Amino acid sequence: MGASVLVDTSYLVGLLSRREAHHAWAAAQSANLPPPWSTCEPVLSEAFHLLGTRGSPALRNLLLRGALRPAFDLGDQLEPVLRLMHKYANVPMSLADACLVRMSETLADSLILTTDADFRLYRRHSRQMIPCVMPD
Repeated sequence: MGASVLVDTSYLVGLLSRREAHHAWAAAQSANLPPPWSTCEPVLSEAFHLLGTRGSPALRNLLLRGALRPAFDLGDQLEPVLRLMHKYANVPMSLADACLVRMSETLADSLILTTDADFRLYRRHSRQMIPCVMPD
């Protein structure tokens, strides 16, 4: 598959925490859509926070091995990201979600690994569904 695989906080937490409800699903996806994966700094911040001291070493190792790469410059994309957050303020859309939606707009052949159903609501380029892989 030639797609750029983007990963959301929920996927990373599910993958790295055996206590998460979607751990088995996330582990299966890592075999189907193997690294390297791309993400943004807000996703990493959320994931480090949610994983805490127990899960942070595994996330750090993904980054050090190059299996997970921050691949988004918020400074260059600030206005479109803020527009997305404003558009979806009723959801509400997090900064991490807005960055991933924007990444999906700038990378022609991308899909997002997530367990967050809000990605079914979001649209890239205002009208297009965002290609996602998520649990049923």
